[in-house]
Amino acid sequence: MPSDPAADSAPAGATRRSLRIAGVGAAVIAAGVVTLGLMTRETADAQLRDWTEKQAVPVVAVAVPNTRARTTTLELPGRLEAYSQAQIFARVSGYLKNWKADIGTPVKAGQVLAEIDAPDLDQQIMQAQADLTSAQANAVLAEATLGRGQYLIRSGAISKQDLDQRQADFSNRQGLVKSAQANLDRLRVLENYKQIAAPFDGLVTARATDIGALINAGAGGGPPLFVVSETHKLRVYVNVPQNEVPNVRVGTKAKLSVPEYPGRTFGATVEASAQAVDIASGTTRMQLVVDNSMGELMTGAYATVQLEIGAAARAISVPATALIFDRNGLQVATVGPNDRVVLKTVSIARDFGKDVEIAAGLEANDRVIDSPPDGIEPGDRVRIASAAGEKDGQGRSTNALGNAQLNAASGNQWARDETAGAAIADKIEPPRSDDATTTQRAHPSGRDAVSVGRAPEKAMR
Repeated sequence: MPSDPAADSAPAGATRRSLRIAGVGAAVIAAGVVTLGLMTRETADAQLRDWTEKQAVPVVAVAVPNTRARTTTLELPGRLEAYSQAQIFARVSGYLKNWKADIGTPVKAGQVLAEIDAPDLDQQIMQAQADLTSAQANAVLAEATLGRGQYLIRSGAISKQDLDQRQADFSNRQGLVKSAQANLDRLRVLENYKQIAAPFDGLVTARATDIGALINAGAGGGPPLFVVSETHKLRVYVNVPQNEVPNVRVGTKAKLSVPEYPGRTFGATVEASAQAVDIASGTTRMQLVVDNSMGELMTGAYATVQLEIGAAARAISVPATALIFDRNGLQVATVGPNDRVVLKTVSIARDFGKDVEIAAGLEANDRVIDSPPDGIEPGDRVRIASAAGEKDGQGRSTNALGNAQLNAASGNQWARDETAGAAIADKIEPPRSDDATTTQRAHPSGRDAVSVGRAPEKAMR
């Protein structure tokens, strides 16, 4: 039965129109996928640039200076010393015969502490006495010779020159007598030092000798034999910081406490100031005096001194970790109005361990960088951790989160686009051909181009 050409051509035309429509739809969808990929890449690139710029700026923690009322008292460590102290050495050499005062013994001025047996000195005194006797005898003889010469000169029996010689010999003999007498007097004075006596009223605080010990005269022979200290009042030395020196004047009252009397204080008064600043410590040495008539305080003891320094003031303190020590001295890094680093030179008033009190160079509204990075310079741009939200709700660092988000925006996001593109392509009926319809695009991370679409049937097999 012959076929109708019109009827055969109608299905063929419909098929061609369907294929054209499908091709146009596939092209539109492919163009949409390409556009979406380009937009995703641009977004990822923008995120990458933003993240890179943020990572180039260091993140710092800011500590606001703690402003508090400064106490009206200044607490400093001190050391108790005797108001007067004498180290006693021997003036004569010999052996210690006996001692009469031990450590802790109260003594009066002139009281004998020990006696020295000095046989060498005794022999020297005897020799000096003999020399004096000889010189006196020679002087008497010279005087008699001079008298005879004066008688004979009247009769012309001797010359004038002979008389002058007799006069000179007599004067020489008199000089020898005086020399011998002076030497004897010197040795007799030394003999008095065979007894060691206290120079003033006080307390024997040290004894470094015993009976039979060899004694060498002078201070070069070892430690002092005795130490006598005047302990009815004591000196207390403290080192006052330079910035507090104007507040501590002569006559300033203070309270003193010692470990052996917990909860108890003793009155003291500033007596003198060194009027000079120690280069090493930046402090001024001051002397206080405290009454010790009851003998309760001991010399050499550690003491805590509280000085009354006048009206209260505001003090600024920062963490000790904020301090920077370099060739420019002691500095603190602060964050300026434009998030730029400003280095300020400061001086320390008091050190409390974790915190330090700043004497000068810092304002109460300064934003101080805690633990500043190494090599920080003025003008460097920084980000404040608290303001930038450097911690998430679980306390994780946003740097790690940013890396994860960046990866998702670059590589992982590309994988999601790949999957979405494949799902769209699966819904499209491709032309029947051995070659697959593919769309090539570059990966934002720089990897080789990948194909979006359906794989060839041969490859699937």
